[in-house]
Amino acid sequence: MAAAAPSAASRIAVVTGASSGIGAATARQLAAAGYRVVLTARRKDRIEALAEELTKAGHSAVAYQLDVTDRAAVDEFASAFKTIGVLVNNAGGALGADPVATGDPDHWRSMYETNVIGTLNVTQALLPKLEASGDGVVVVVSSTAGHGTYEGGAGYVAAKHGEHVLAETLRLEIVGRPVRVVEIAPGMVRTEEFALTRFGGDTDKAAKVYEGVAEPLTADDVAETITWAVTRPSHVNIDLLVVRPRAQASNTKVHREQG
Repeated sequence: MAAAAPSAASRIAVVTGASSGIGAATARQLAAAGYRVVLTARRKDRIEALAEELTKAGHSAVAYQLDVTDRAAVDEFASAFKTIGVLVNNAGGALGADPVATGDPDHWRSMYETNVIGTLNVTQALLPKLEASGDGVVVVVSSTAGHGTYEGGAGYVAAKHGEHVLAETLRLEIVGRPVRVVEIAPGMVRTEEFALTRFGGDTDKAAKVYEGVAEPLTADDVAETITWAVTRPSHVNIDLLVVRPRAQASNTKVHREQG
């Protein structure tokens, strides 16, 4: 099935967490698909550089510094739009890998604020704009962590379960309105920052996450999946798409090549 070109009313796509990884890759692919991409993230220099890259390539892109956990800032951002076509809730991340007994409550709180409350803030602020387009799409980039548990991951797992439930409930609540709700749940993705951030900059611990895995997913793999889901005909909703590398059968079952 060929990708559908965005209509004039729905050609704006907002991507949160667009400064690196899946967010940046998604912005590139949506821009190539014909969307005017609005890049948001806390790191202004990163998104401005990406906007410049996309503009030089002949696409339409603009950068807007935004912390999704700051509701006042989110509301101010949303006030700039009459309509948008796509919202990709990608901002999030993991902190630590400690067991429940010794987990850092501040890490848990931060992950919940970014992954769940951040998604809630932006979705609430932009939902009327998505509906006004007549053909809106809300994408929630969750994780396979939102669909299964694993030792040492409870804080992140709890946050991603919350994000999954947010998407699932929203879909029930707005059925009949011209907005689709799509959840993309990636498994093991190797990006330049995810594991490094999770382990506080410890490069050895970050490298062990992918040790022996020949081909983890890339940010481009996930971005392509998001773009495909967004560009289905407007009557087609991809409720939930779980995407893993072939080497990963579950959150706890991964094939690792012997060195």
